[in-house]
Amino acid sequence: MANITAAMVKELRDKTGAGMMDCKTALAETNGDVEAAVDWLRKKGLAKAAKKSGRVAAEGLVALAIDGAKGVVVEVNAETDFVARNDQFQALAANIARVGLTVGDDVEAIKAAAYPGGGTVADAIANAIATIGENMTLRRAASISVPQGVVASYIHNASGEGLGRIGVLVGLNSAGKTDELAALGRQIAMHIAAASPLALDPAGLDPATVEREKAILGEKHAGKPANVIEKIVESGLKTYYKEVCLLDQAFIHDPSKTVAQALKEAEGRVGAPVSLTGFVRYSLGEGIEKEETDFAAEVAAAVGG
Repeated sequence: MANITAAMVKELRDKTGAGMMDCKTALAETNGDVEAAVDWLRKKGLAKAAKKSGRVAAEGLVALAIDGAKGVVVEVNAETDFVARNDQFQALAANIARVGLTVGDDVEAIKAAAYPGGGTVADAIANAIATIGENMTLRRAASISVPQGVVASYIHNASGEGLGRIGVLVGLNSAGKTDELAALGRQIAMHIAAASPLALDPAGLDPATVEREKAILGEKHAGKPANVIEKIVESGLKTYYKEVCLLDQAFIHDPSKTVAQALKEAEGRVGAPVSLTGFVRYSLGEGIEKEETDFAAEVAAAVGG
């Protein structure tokens, strides 16, 4: 039997995009002949991943995993929304989120980490591509943790436990009642899903975003005295902060108060001070440039018209 080296496995993976364990098996079955192993993988339907890697993957699932005071959210993309209803893909996304709880939210670290059942997360993704027949990617990951308290969550358009199209994590630091914190956190997570804040407070906003808003406000009132424009810009920024900063936004469950006020009022029920330390909101496919397709042309091409 041929000696299967790591270099041979890597070469076969580069050629086919198949998982590491599948490459080892293919080389063993073909006595170390790389080209024969490529054919073996193709016959088994395991060499599809590399061919599909150029396709735009903007559908898929956002997946959450929480363990007490720590939570992770990941976005795993595929090409079509049908895949989000596939049991294998749902299990893949859920398992990747759980791996993130252990190794953190660095995408490359998650890919290199051990996957439940064998191989790495990268291998599991490649195997799913080969089996399901669509390009897939682990696009991004983020985590929230608190010294004490809870990390709460909300999934919008859920397709399974912790799986959906919009996922939110919220960190509430407090020594108070865990059940009350969890209920409050879920309400705030639902607010974040609906209101889509950019930052916790004005200090968390990208300075470039603030400068752009200042410029827009100033240009709207060009020609007025400088001191007047300065006051208009200052007032306009306060209004802007109420729109995009979580703590300044009107609470969707009670618009008569801000999120900050709702937090303060909840301290009585919780039994201790509550600090909202951070949040993450992932919306499936946001920021991905999707290809525009002409469906009629595609059908015509398919039938030779």
